Amino acid sequence: FAEQGLGVSKTVGDLAGPMAFAAMMGVSRLIFGKYGEKLNLNRYMAVCAALCVGAYLCIVFVPSPVLSLLGCAVCGFSVGIFWPGTFSRAASIRGGGTQMFALLALAGDLGCAGGPTLAGLVSDACGGALRAGILAAIIFPLLMLLCMLLVRKQRGA
Repeated sequence: FAEQGLGVSKTVGDLAGPMAFAAMMGVSRLIFGKYGEKLNLNRYMAVCAALCVGAYLCIVFVPSPVLSLLGCAVCGFSVGIFWPGTFSRAASIRGGGTQMFALLALAGDLGCAGGPTLAGLVSDACGGALRAGILAAIIFPLLMLLCMLLVRKQRGA
C-alpha cells in the first residue's frame, strides 16, 4: 500500500504504515495513562471510535497516498484506547471475575484474527483491492461506536 502509493522501497513501505500506526497507538495509551483520571473513559472511547471510522474513510477514499498513510497513523491513535479501556470498563462489573477476563482475552484474540481475515477475504473478492477490504473492516469501529452510544444511553436513562 505505502510502497506503491508513495513510491518508496518495499522495506520502507512495509515499515511506514505499521510503525506510524504503532507509534500513534502508543501516544494514545500514553495520554490515557497520564490523564486517565481526568478523562471520561466512555466519552474518550466513543470519540476514538468515531475518529477510527474517519481514519478508515480517509484511508479508503482520499486519493493522496501521504494522507492515506496519515489515516493509518490516526487509526492507530484511535484504537489505542480500546483494549485497555475495555478492560477498565469491565473491571467495574460486579461478579465478572476471572472468567470474564478470560472471555475478553479470547474475544480480543478472535478480533485480532477476524478483522484482518475479513479485510483479506473482501480484498481478494474485489481483485486484490486493499481499499475494499479496509472499507469492509469499517464494521468493527462502527460496532464499537454503537456499543459506546448504547452504554451512554443506558447510563443516561
